Amino acid sequence: MPNAIHVFSEIGRLKQVMLHRPGRELENLVPDHLNRLLFDDIPFLEQARAEHDRFAEVLRQNDVEVLYLEDLAAESLTSPEIKQQFLKDYLAETTIQSPEIIKEVTDYFLSCDNDRELIDKTMAGLAKNELELPNTKSLAGTVDDQYPFLIDPMPNLYFTRDPFATIGNGVSLNRMYSETRRRETLYGKYIFAHHPMFQQNPPHMLYDRAQPTRIEGGDELVLSKHVLAIGISQRTDAASIEQLARKVFENEPSFEYVLAFDIGQERKFMHLDTVFTMVDHDKFTIHPEIEGELTVYSISRAGDGVTIKEEKDTLENILCRYLELNAVELIRCGGSDLIAAAREQWNDGSNTLTIAPGEVVVYDRNTITNQKLAEAGIKLHKISGSELVRGRGGPRCMSMPFVREDI
Repeated sequence: MPNAIHVFSEIGRLKQVMLHRPGRELENLVPDHLNRLLFDDIPFLEQARAEHDRFAEVLRQNDVEVLYLEDLAAESLTSPEIKQQFLKDYLAETTIQSPEIIKEVTDYFLSCDNDRELIDKTMAGLAKNELELPNTKSLAGTVDDQYPFLIDPMPNLYFTRDPFATIGNGVSLNRMYSETRRRETLYGKYIFAHHPMFQQNPPHMLYDRAQPTRIEGGDELVLSKHVLAIGISQRTDAASIEQLARKVFENEPSFEYVLAFDIGQERKFMHLDTVFTMVDHDKFTIHPEIEGELTVYSISRAGDGVTIKEEKDTLENILCRYLELNAVELIRCGGSDLIAAAREQWNDGSNTLTIAPGEVVVYDRNTITNQKLAEAGIKLHKISGSELVRGRGGPRCMSMPFVREDI
């Protein structure tokens, strides 16, 4: 039976992908607590859904099977015992400490008409006014009346790229940078452990969400069947990259090198894929602000361990050497205009989703970058992102490939 996960490049024709259609978690964003939930603004849910539906339709029109996180998670609750354990794990990762309140909330979720409704509600979060809390005089049961939520919403979930990453026939189930996003990976844990599509041939687990150091999928790029690129960033630690490299070398024999790109700790460059993506065999988007100062380390196999060295060369030469190319083309976000580059990078001009070699999905709003891509011979599928972009993510951020054709 073929592996349910098969991703050996960034550009092989995309055959199956997981998305999350924005839900009521976006309506649970409130101005006083945006920073806590990693948002700068509040998207308009109705329009965000329309934009996301168009994104999914573009993928389907190009023969990509679209799966949804919320459906897979619900289908993973395959027995009453698994459902109970999921809720126990879910509530353990909230701030609720009172046993009385935990019981009340558990009963609330179990009263849902079906598993999909239960999953939707766990993603949306739980406002205090949605159920009557038991009276308790214990300190643990006392909640701050000024904060509206008993359980925080998960508004970042439509960026399905981050909670885990697919690498070869394996999965990196990540430890997220922010506490508010760490709960998201619980859905992946249950999907890969219990969903029927992963039962006969489960993927290798290359990283575990319980690890102490952080890593996120936006920093994990599969450049070829031999080479990974991973960003050392605001969201991913160097220690996590080394640990992941060791597991990849142990479990995925085709991979020989991990290139660690040190892109700094700024939020505007939160992930490698916000400043660098692969769009064809020899073409890459890049944000010009990182180009001149980018430090790259190579990690390679060395017996049962690894060898790490700093690469002393230009990015073009490093890519040519490791990808065995004669030349590469770096397509600059915003072209040579630094103002345009800053604006369009903020609006995810560098964050393309490649659905086949030389064929990508982009936001239509990044007009200069899109023109540069077209001039480089890249076929563009443009989608509107006026609301989706408010979460600071683009088409790659919003998609988790499960299957790509080999190249």
